[in-house]
Amino acid sequence: MKKILFCLLFGTVLVACNNEKEDKDDKEPATPATAATPADLPYTASYSSDWSNNVSDADLKTVLMTYKDWENGNLSGLGAGMADTVTVDMSSGDHLRLSNADLMKMWGTYRDSLSSVKIDMAAWSKMYSNNKKDGYIVTWYDETDTYKNGMVDSASYHDINQVKDGKIVWYAQYKRPKK
Repeated sequence: MKKILFCLLFGTVLVACNNEKEDKDDKEPATPATAATPADLPYTASYSSDWSNNVSDADLKTVLMTYKDWENGNLSGLGAGMADTVTVDMSSGDHLRLSNADLMKMWGTYRDSLSSVKIDMAAWSKMYSNNKKDGYIVTWYDETDTYKNGMVDSASYHDINQVKDGKIVWYAQYKRPKK
């Protein structure tokens, strides 16, 4: 038994210590012509194509807390995460530029019509435009709203939150109703 184990071990070592060089002709060379370069792409980004995830965890927490505050009906907490003036692109197509107070009044009226909100946050991504120096938190989630009259509405959302100096300055929302 010891001889068999020794032979297997010796054979394994021989195979592992193969010093032969690979034939360069067997491999396809990696050339710039086969890689996707900006010259090969059908579009040039009009805003930016130079992105990283260099957004602080504090900014991420600020954004995610606004969703939790909305879910819990905490409008003062939600307002604390927003800048003094916020540009909002609603899923309805409305484009608004509102003071924090006016935004909280508008959202407060809607939130007051709901008895409960449930958010299932599916994913988020921190995105930082290196050349524009702008930070974004992009979210994907499902929200189920129950109105005070008992009606239930649910949808999948994709939001973009632009953050500057620890506050949301631009918010865009895209909605797909659930059937």
